[in-house]
Amino acid sequence: MTNTYVLKIYRGSPGKQYWEEFELPVVPFANIISALMEIQKSPINRQGKRVAPVVWEQGCLEEICGSCSMLINGKPRQACTALVANLIKESGSNLITLAPFSKFPLVRDLIVDRTIMFENLKKVHAWIEVDGIHDRGPGPKISQQKQDVMYSLSKCMTCGCCVEACPQSNSRSKFVGPQIFAQVRLFNAHPTGKMQKHQRLRPLMEEGGIGDCGNAQNCQRVCPKEVPLTDSIATIARDVTLEAVRNFFSTPDRET
Repeated sequence: MTNTYVLKIYRGSPGKQYWEEFELPVVPFANIISALMEIQKSPINRQGKRVAPVVWEQGCLEEICGSCSMLINGKPRQACTALVANLIKESGSNLITLAPFSKFPLVRDLIVDRTIMFENLKKVHAWIEVDGIHDRGPGPKISQQKQDVMYSLSKCMTCGCCVEACPQSNSRSKFVGPQIFAQVRLFNAHPTGKMQKHQRLRPLMEEGGIGDCGNAQNCQRVCPKEVPLTDSIATIARDVTLEAVRNFFSTPDRET
């Protein structure tokens, strides 16, 4: 392994993006976040010119918050768990490229606006209603098997990796994104949340819903938390079909 490596960053503002290179020493166990911090301390590019510091997002630094999502060597992933030594070994090169996600509006450098993901969560009522009554004792029991599935679904951190890898998610599409189906499945599985099941499924019957999924399965491959996205898409597709049949045969005054 060489003693130095080059971080090539696609940076800038909307419509004014460019590649810029920085040469850094290889430090044991360093990740991409620590590399960006080194550049921030002394933002001198490979040509010896002092430039504006690179900007990016970070939070937990342990792959829980999802804020440091970016394209690393062309793949969507979290910068906090991307070790420099591993990236050099995997690619066989001392050149590492960083770029912002392309499926979200660019803010600057490596920061994008992921607001649309949270707005889509609102569409499907991705929360559990609280009725304010806390003295009814324990809630209904949930089997261990179901708990295991719900836990795997709850690990989603809305990082955007699945959206970035999804061919159906682009500026010309209203597709809500792969992560939505796992969250709908999670909240519909909750004993209290299932009372709003119809409210969550109906938006997925509209344009941009389950019908727009092309089943490319890229989402499953890139998810850093291994959320069962393809299983969730299949489950929600079945639930949406049953909901459509129920709606067809229901009376106009059917309660929801």
